[in-house]
Amino acid sequence: MLVYHTGHHELPEPDIRIGRKNADFGQGFYLSASDEFAGKWVREQKEQAAFVNRYELTLDGLSVRRLERNEDWFDYIFRNRAGYADRCAEDDVIIGPIANDTLYNTFGIFTSGLLPREQALSLLMLGPKYEQIVIKTDKARSQLRFLSSRRLSTAELREMREALLQEEEAYQRMLGEAFET
Repeated sequence: MLVYHTGHHELPEPDIRIGRKNADFGQGFYLSASDEFAGKWVREQKEQAAFVNRYELTLDGLSVRRLERNEDWFDYIFRNRAGYADRCAEDDVIIGPIANDTLYNTFGIFTSGLLPREQALSLLMLGPKYEQIVIKTDKARSQLRFLSSRRLSTAELREMREALLQEEEAYQRMLGEAFET
């Protein structure tokens, strides 16, 4: 499968051990199957180039866990964010939805414990469903092949940021309506 990662560096050999252990799907190298969506992740930084790195991931022989937006997914995210041991650490690859609160600046509200569990889960179901692919093991990393990188122009970064802001506004409206009911 073709997968993409956007950041401020070309990454021909990514390290699966860099990054937060308390990220939604635990420590690993986070990717997207969508070139367009991958570009939305990068934040424009002064005097920093941004690159979309393109890879091929072969899943043959790997333990792949696929998650859907449901209670199991919610529990997995909640436990990882809370710093519990990653119950899927032995899986080579995890493919599943991104929690929209990480995209739309409401990070942690739903998994903070401030809302009842059922309400938090229903709110995380709102909005568009984007998938992430997380490479968690050296075995999976060995099956990731760097293909190319593409430097994003300032205009592309602004277009992607504007598209994300429009999505965020729509999401915030949905969220407000959900809180009103």
